[in-house]
Amino acid sequence: MATLFVIGTPIGNLGDISFRAVETLKAVRLVAAEDTRRTLKLLTHFGIRVTMLSCRSGNEKVAAQKVVSFLNSGGDVAYTSDAGTPGISDPGSALVRAVSAAGHVIIPIPGPSAFASLISVSGAMDKTIMFEGFLSPKPRRRCMRVKELLDTGNAFVLYESPFRIVKLLQDLAEFDNERYVCVGREMTKFHEEYLRGSVAEILTVLSGRSEQMGEFSIFVSGKMCR
Repeated sequence: MATLFVIGTPIGNLGDISFRAVETLKAVRLVAAEDTRRTLKLLTHFGIRVTMLSCRSGNEKVAAQKVVSFLNSGGDVAYTSDAGTPGISDPGSALVRAVSAAGHVIIPIPGPSAFASLISVSGAMDKTIMFEGFLSPKPRRRCMRVKELLDTGNAFVLYESPFRIVKLLQDLAEFDNERYVCVGREMTKFHEEYLRGSVAEILTVLSGRSEQMGEFSIFVSGKMCR
């Protein structure tokens, strides 16, 4: 029985990839990737040449059947999303289900995750941490979901673009501007930055900047640990 390897890849710094991930990518006969162009850069950096297949959110179910057919022929396959661990705010779930249903082995190759990385430097003291990822870009829907998350009383992690980070903090401040947050920007990259404090404090810092740069990850503490 052939194997699908689900591989975590760097969220920024290519040096974060594991030795096991590199060796696995060298050994498989096919790499299915969320973005073949982005994964090709990673493979080229490590001198890896292998057949590739696009497997993104828009074609995941169709691509999954192609992967299953390849596995049926006896070839091992690796799957990589754009960055981080597949299936966490990234495609991969439909592929895993299809491969599992076909009876093939599925093995995770652990790697970088913006979610876990942010928590490790957040100073979180919460027992329960919810992962929400990206919220709706629609203001009303986003605001309603923010309130729902805050009302649970649990900590949670969000991802946000530079175009909406200030709006997100404004939504948080509307309901609880004293909640403790840790905001990570450009994690593992050259301009990496972490801001810690109350929602009101971090909103003041970011709203005072003329331009927001990079992708953001936001840890919001639980009500009892703020």
